[in-house]
Amino acid sequence: MSTFTGALASPHALATEAGMAAFAEGGNAIDAAISAAAVLTVVYPHNVALGGDLIALVRTPDGIIRCVNASGWSGAQATAERMRTRHGRSLPARHADSVTVPGGVRGWEALRSLGCRISWAQTLAPAQRVAEAGVAVAKSLAHHIADPENADLAESEDFCRVFRPGGRMLATGEVLVQPALASTFAALRQQGPAAFYTGALADSMLAHLGKHGSCLAAADFAEFTPEFTEPLSARFGDLTVLTSPPNTHGFAMLRALRAIEERDVADPLGAGIGTLMRIFHHGNVLRERRLGDPRLSDIDTHALVNGALGEVAELGKHPGPVLVPHGDTVGVAAADSDGFVVSLIQSVYHAFGSGLIDPGTGVLFHNRGTSFSLDPDSPNVIAPRKRPAHTLMPALTTRDGAVRHVLATMGGQGQPQILTQVLLHAVAGDSAQSAVSAPRAIAGGQVDGATADSVVVEADLEAQARESLHASGLSMVEVPVHTEAMGQANVVFVDAGAMQAASDPRSDGAGMVAHYPRGPLTGG
Repeated sequence: MSTFTGALASPHALATEAGMAAFAEGGNAIDAAISAAAVLTVVYPHNVALGGDLIALVRTPDGIIRCVNASGWSGAQATAERMRTRHGRSLPARHADSVTVPGGVRGWEALRSLGCRISWAQTLAPAQRVAEAGVAVAKSLAHHIADPENADLAESEDFCRVFRPGGRMLATGEVLVQPALASTFAALRQQGPAAFYTGALADSMLAHLGKHGSCLAAADFAEFTPEFTEPLSARFGDLTVLTSPPNTHGFAMLRALRAIEERDVADPLGAGIGTLMRIFHHGNVLRERRLGDPRLSDIDTHALVNGALGEVAELGKHPGPVLVPHGDTVGVAAADSDGFVVSLIQSVYHAFGSGLIDPGTGVLFHNRGTSFSLDPDSPNVIAPRKRPAHTLMPALTTRDGAVRHVLATMGGQGQPQILTQVLLHAVAGDSAQSAVSAPRAIAGGQVDGATADSVVVEADLEAQARESLHASGLSMVEVPVHTEAMGQANVVFVDAGAMQAASDPRSDGAGMVAHYPRGPLTGG
């Protein structure tokens, strides 16, 4: 009899419990991450849903690290001309035309192909149970239901049916029951992931989207497949840092770490944070101007990571509107002693995504397509079967081939900055919990009132860091300590086989590490 160790962190305690239950049933980090993610689609629907996307990094015991890109594509009829005729210069946030094919369920299937140990039905069972029995509304969910920024959803029949039953907003601690979603999980458990993309479930979802004007067709769902790609990677000290390539903005993290070393920024979280924020400011500009789907656009990934740093972009030259998603994403970090490691990110983009919820399936649809440009000269201009520029970006590090840090966060445009700061705290010797709890600064439009030339800072950011930011020329916007908009990071740290798991105090989450006896046939 041997001992097996599993570690997982997620932004909701019930999701973490589901992941740990998967370990206890003989599963590995892949099984645990999917089980946690599935529960999150039930208990954290302002940030994630079955109708959203997934991007993950997976390390298997053979040491190979792969990126699973399950960001969905636009419909075959989604041309820029058609969308400009419908909507003018930009796509709306809450509209069926902002819904791209949800990639998440196919993403789970792709992850399982890399080495699952328990059945698909076992993996999704906790999500079905929670949807059927109901769950106490978490503090974060209640906040977003009541958030004036989501007042437009008060006119949505779909939203009110689920989150304002009887015309009254669900509040913290009240029970959210989702019978239609439970039935969908039951069908998926019985029929497999393909049932989401063909057959009765897909027909119901497509009919509901079509009723609201979507051009998505049955073939757009049925023919979608995730992409397996090589991660982007860069050296930082004695670590190799890995993240997702375009169509995601993972390059911004690697570019910043490179800048810290090349410019010899001695204290990037203190006296040097102004330099770090200027580098991220430039990364934001590059994202807006150069990021798109490399399958359909000419994207120079090497230049995004390794191009000249310069003195970054001039301030005040990027006055475009700043759209701040309230809500958006979940991150799950998982690892086990057999060598499986997962950094998984799923999302609905803005809080509650498009606001469209199919009454037949209970599936809430993201609005990731609103990220597309309608500018014909943009690499991110919408086109048939194209994936939008994406903020989802998993990350992990290795040292001498062994995984050291598993990093995952929500945070929209700030994800590269959050992950960089968490990693810098870790490299400085902080524990996993200290690293995710430390104060943060994020360049760009992270909260309402911020601009492209702002840095949003939490109130407990130290004085030396504030002085550095003042000197940088970027304006500061202060928010309270542990503000959710500054991200919800979840991490697993591994050192000589010992694991720490930590969840962000800005979330409703938990990190857990447990040890299980395993016989020779368990999990085979």
